[in-house]
Amino acid sequence: MLQVLGNRNGLSRRQLLQVGGAGMLGMHFDQILQAEELSFQSRPYAKAVIFVFLFGGPSQLETFDVRPDAPDTIRGPFQTIPTRTPGLRFCEHLPNLANITDKFALIKTVNHSENNHNGCHFIQTGQSLPPAERGSANVNATDKDWPAFGSIISYVDRNLQQRTAGDIPPYLMIPNTIGRFAGYDYSGQYAGWLGKEYNPMATQINKLHAKDNPFFRDCLDSQLNFRPPGLIRSPDITLDRLNRRITLKSQFEKERRLLDQAQAPSSFSALRHKALNMINSPKVAQAFDLQQEPKELRDRYGRSLFGQSLLLSRRLVEAGARYVTVGWDMAVRGDDTTSWDSHRDLTRVNRDHLLPGLDRSLPPFLMDLEERGMLDDTLIIVCGEIGRTPRFLNRGNSDGRDHWSYCFPALITGAGIQQGAIFGKSDKHAAYPVADAVSPADLAATIYDRLGIDPETRIPGPQGRPVPIAEGGSVLKQLL
Repeated sequence: MLQVLGNRNGLSRRQLLQVGGAGMLGMHFDQILQAEELSFQSRPYAKAVIFVFLFGGPSQLETFDVRPDAPDTIRGPFQTIPTRTPGLRFCEHLPNLANITDKFALIKTVNHSENNHNGCHFIQTGQSLPPAERGSANVNATDKDWPAFGSIISYVDRNLQQRTAGDIPPYLMIPNTIGRFAGYDYSGQYAGWLGKEYNPMATQINKLHAKDNPFFRDCLDSQLNFRPPGLIRSPDITLDRLNRRITLKSQFEKERRLLDQAQAPSSFSALRHKALNMINSPKVAQAFDLQQEPKELRDRYGRSLFGQSLLLSRRLVEAGARYVTVGWDMAVRGDDTTSWDSHRDLTRVNRDHLLPGLDRSLPPFLMDLEERGMLDDTLIIVCGEIGRTPRFLNRGNSDGRDHWSYCFPALITGAGIQQGAIFGKSDKHAAYPVADAVSPADLAATIYDRLGIDPETRIPGPQGRPVPIAEGGSVLKQLL
């Protein structure tokens, strides 16, 4: 906000009118507001974004928007506890997060119309799912999808802001692409119609066996090799030998380009250049090596795959990454007791695994970032793609909640977000917003704004015509 005469809090519109009318500023009021708005949109507060994706849909009523006085059929199986924020209560199994609510803002009213796991597209792009053939499960990504936030940031950095590319890819997904453990390839996480050269670089962590769930257990270092596949040069391939291979391959490609001027060869060339830089970069090797971290700090994060992925995301941002997605994913295909998709066994899985795991690793992650000063210029968002039904369902010997995209929470902090704020109000059953509904497009606009990218920026769309990167979205200025 514009400051005059040392007024730290800025001026109200009425004060600006008075000052402008007196001729003190030498400009018209409209010019003042225009300059203020442009300054608001263009100032970069964040260098990077870490998106913590709790895929499957955590229940709002078992996490951050509890209803302790509701009937059992709404409230669910758990008690609630007070938080550091007066009047705000969390689930009893989140005591560590309850103790640091002054370190993040809580949005209660994220909502969209895709009431299934294709909300994965909505929450990672800000836009609804385009029609396309998506395989038998109707979830697979296609080249018709809207580009992910990380892909658009990569495009804008390279083509519109002419940012110098570093060794670390700008957009990364860890520990895997969403769905890899369970054999899915969900929409929303790739570059879609922008082209494969703006896809994320994804690490690949494998399971010990078909039913293994590394999100639920501590992992050995031998099981946490995050270095992306294909980026480890064989010992018998010297740099000289590698360069000779590249030269020979380039000769063949030069001849092919004379016959084929399509986009694919140039995209491949850009990808190859990026990969070669990573292979030869000691900085890249160090960034992916968690053994560079003190054992005490790694223990503090928790040795689960989720905890160690959070730690790696911090290292990647320190090394220059612009957008990192940390996914807590389904481990076994068709088994909704292995993720936040809690149709069955909600009480047991949330009590024994999901909530304690989140509460163990997320607070030390946020505190580590704060202690390093990284919350000043790193935006953190934590949410799923949907919530769960307000009605708690008993199903024989099991219990659960089904999909519910019409009102669910998100945590957000860093890069100028008001810590301790609560935004939005849901109804008495945490079913629908009653004030300040937040769309995925609003989240998109806020993400871009924090990075200093005007949400009205336009990029080439799927039909070649320019489209705004946060179409239909508004920056959540009340949180800034």
